[in-house]
Amino acid sequence: MAHCPELEVVANFYDAVECERIYRRLLHEQNWPDNRYTVAGRQFILPRLQTWHADPGIRYSYSNNLLQTRQWTPLLSAIREQVEARLNFSFNSVLVNLYRNGEDYVGWHADDEPELGGQPFIASLTFGAERQFEFRHKKFSDHGRLLLRSGDLLVMRPDFQRHWLHSVPIDRQVTEGRINLTFRRVIPAPKPDSGHF
Repeated sequence: MAHCPELEVVANFYDAVECERIYRRLLHEQNWPDNRYTVAGRQFILPRLQTWHADPGIRYSYSNNLLQTRQWTPLLSAIREQVEARLNFSFNSVLVNLYRNGEDYVGWHADDEPELGGQPFIASLTFGAERQFEFRHKKFSDHGRLLLRSGDLLVMRPDFQRHWLHSVPIDRQVTEGRINLTFRRVIPAPKPDSGHF
């Protein structure tokens, strides 16, 4: 099992009582969209539910292909402030994932879209059911896994996305829901040239 120095888990970032309160609020307040979407005329089903929230002017191509960008809710803003204070880093967007049970998952990927820049720093908060977070090296056979519990804050440092893939696999033994908040800093798109010469 690989050790990955680019990953850090801050256990119990929120205590059990606060986790339950936040989970219930997110579950009922998020206005979850349908998980069917169309790309190039083909319909797909996302194996989880998602909402995407960002500061004004922030665009993220992966999310905007699937989701409408929403404003920050008071709850998400409050959580962002606490995460930023703990990590001494500012975020301008969050992807909120609802895994309704162990059948919902996210496949192998790296969060390395151009909008995140060459060294993305990402913080991921778990509420609800425990789920395995798996990671494997892009070039070597190294692989590992972490059990993320409710209230855990997973920190993915900049080199992680460059060298590793990660996933949350199907686990049919999990019958409860999990909500995950993935905080990111998206690089604002350059403003169009005014055309003055």
